[in-house]
Amino acid sequence: MSFRDQTVMVTGAAKGIGAAIARAFGREGARVALLDVDAPGAQSVADEVTRLGGEALALKTDVTVGSDVRAAVDAIVSRWGRIDVLVNNAGGFSVVRRTEEIPEDEWEAILRFNLTSAFLCVKAVLPMMRRQKSGRIVNLSSVVGRSGAVTVTLHYAAAKAGVLGLTRQLAREVAADGITVNAIAPGTVATERFKALRSPEETRRLADSVPVRRVAEPEEIAHVVLFLASPASGYITGAAVDVNGGLMMA
Repeated sequence: MSFRDQTVMVTGAAKGIGAAIARAFGREGARVALLDVDAPGAQSVADEVTRLGGEALALKTDVTVGSDVRAAVDAIVSRWGRIDVLVNNAGGFSVVRRTEEIPEDEWEAILRFNLTSAFLCVKAVLPMMRRQKSGRIVNLSSVVGRSGAVTVTLHYAAAKAGVLGLTRQLAREVAADGITVNAIAPGTVATERFKALRSPEETRRLADSVPVRRVAEPEEIAHVVLFLASPASGYITGAAVDVNGGLMMA
């Protein structure tokens, strides 16, 4: 599928799933805006996107801050004139804690990073997408937002469940404007952060718990993002697509 002349905004694009998504759009000729607080990392991936045949713009952006997001959107529109696809990928957590050990400020920070960031980006791009009468929004949730299949921490699971609620309600709101909104709920993905947080033994145990007997590669999530951003998915909206190797079967 080709995304030539399409402008794609990807958050959390400096590494992991976000970087894989940016590279995948680059291979299909897209104009890719890479938002991340890690400016050197975003620029490195932007350089890869360019080498792969796309155009790229790296923007140092804290997606938990509305003014940062608005400035990034303004820069994208100034450069390319439109935004066709928004991929809300930014998120994550760094420590697994028992619920009673979660500090209140950490609860707020994790929800802001994983859920509020998606709201802020949606709010910033919607006026343009409504004017265009077209757009694709793809939100990254998680299998833990769908079920308790993987042990994580409460605030992350709550935020990712919130992403699914945001996806469904927004899909209903903007469907008549030619905009689709869908979510992807990955299982365990072999990102840099995943590898840093778990030992080889823990990784093997996790892989053995998945019916296909392995964890996902970031590129496998990116393939589904491209499908949901493409014309082929025009009649799909408000959906949560499970990409988890059979860990959860609806």
